[in-house]
Amino acid sequence: MEPEIKPAERTGTVFGIADRERPQGYVPSPAFNIPNMITLARVLSVPVVFWLLLSDRHQAAFFLFVVAGVSDAVDGWLAKRYSLQTELGAYLDPLADKLLVVCIFVAMGWLGELPLWLVIAVVSRDLLIITGVMLAWVLDHPVRIRPLVVSKANTFAQLLLASCVLADTGFKLGLGGLRDVLVVITGVLTLASLWAYTVAWLRHMTGSEPGH
Repeated sequence: MEPEIKPAERTGTVFGIADRERPQGYVPSPAFNIPNMITLARVLSVPVVFWLLLSDRHQAAFFLFVVAGVSDAVDGWLAKRYSLQTELGAYLDPLADKLLVVCIFVAMGWLGELPLWLVIAVVSRDLLIITGVMLAWVLDHPVRIRPLVVSKANTFAQLLLASCVLADTGFKLGLGGLRDVLVVITGVLTLASLWAYTVAWLRHMTGSEPGH
């Protein structure tokens, strides 16, 4: 972790997403450009996916999830290709991804397709990280969560599990064994990620992190 860096020098996000350093000659792009509008559409798709799942329309939810994944790649490519990175996009993009995954986990937990302990672990991890960041700001000791290998692995496992469950429930593929393995892997990585961020946060708050 590191102290907050002024927006004029770097943008960043929480949830273990890497800070994005601005190149020399950086010129701020309009906040409501095409990549950000695509990202916003992905945010708006979250309640639709949630409704489709609770309405037992899992095939439609799966296809919308795939479209959301493709849009994530498209808006990222457009932002980099045409230098349309913005402060809003740096925060909105990972937020959209996180909201989508959490909504799928909550819905599948409600329907009994995912164990409740995993749903609680996934949601609690994100809430605790947000609480820690907000508490640091309140205490005038702002912090940004830097990317950790375990966090990236955890995000990948969550996305893979969400895809597997949606495909299995929507198309009856008989992926029960694979789902069980992914549940265990995701649970372990979720707890490991939370532990890693907790240790890093405590080191930052006590001034005992490397470089202090």
